[in-house]
Amino acid sequence: MLFQLALHAAALWLLVISPQKWGMALATVVASQLMLMAAGLWPRSTCLGANLVRLPAAAVQRGEVAVTIDDGPDPEVTPQVLAILAQHGVHATFFCIGTRAAAHPELCHCIVAAGHRIENHGARHPTLLSLSGPPGWRREISEGQQILQRITGQTPRFYRAVAGLRNPFLAPVLHHAGLQLTSWTRRGFDTRERDPEKVLQRLTHSLTAGDILLLHDGNTARTSVGEAVIVSVLPKLLEAIRSRGLTPITLNDALPVK
Repeated sequence: MLFQLALHAAALWLLVISPQKWGMALATVVASQLMLMAAGLWPRSTCLGANLVRLPAAAVQRGEVAVTIDDGPDPEVTPQVLAILAQHGVHATFFCIGTRAAAHPELCHCIVAAGHRIENHGARHPTLLSLSGPPGWRREISEGQQILQRITGQTPRFYRAVAGLRNPFLAPVLHHAGLQLTSWTRRGFDTRERDPEKVLQRLTHSLTAGDILLLHDGNTARTSVGEAVIVSVLPKLLEAIRSRGLTPITLNDALPVK
């Protein structure tokens, strides 16, 4: 943001001292705005503020990775995911949508009772949220926070933006709410990819300690036989993690409250 302000100030100064160079000043401002837009469209960017894309150094040294699951809870898929996690003795982080949590509070209770963590994925998950100003961000995030806290009795510490998209107004809202923006290290694109093997390959290619992995129990794609992709991928993913000597943990375990 400071860099963008500097560019705008430079463009204004150029316009003041050399009005005939208005074209260059305009080009500078346009370039600045395009840079902001590009940063907002890059989910793993840190140009718009702090963004957790990998676990901290201590977790890397311990050989830990985080399995994160978005867009639930889903009444059909989430129970299957919980059963797989229980079978493998793994705890995961669920980024839940507030309205879906309110519609299925019993699933949230099951998630928490099994030792997993529920974090904030917004109240309604609107597709164009990244075009919002501060009021829109505050409403979406605070309502999601209130719903999830009321249902689970736990205060979410992490927030994941819809599709990872954001704008410069998000960081101050998250700071005020005491939330950490979290994206991912690698994802399988399991909301649109129907081939489980391709999803698994994307998640495990160069998999290493400190990675944050992204899957979906809500809005998940379906295989050719109608199974939720995450249900097909998750057992093999957990086996791959273990086979590489890595330990799956929650984000909360990786970044304990100080």
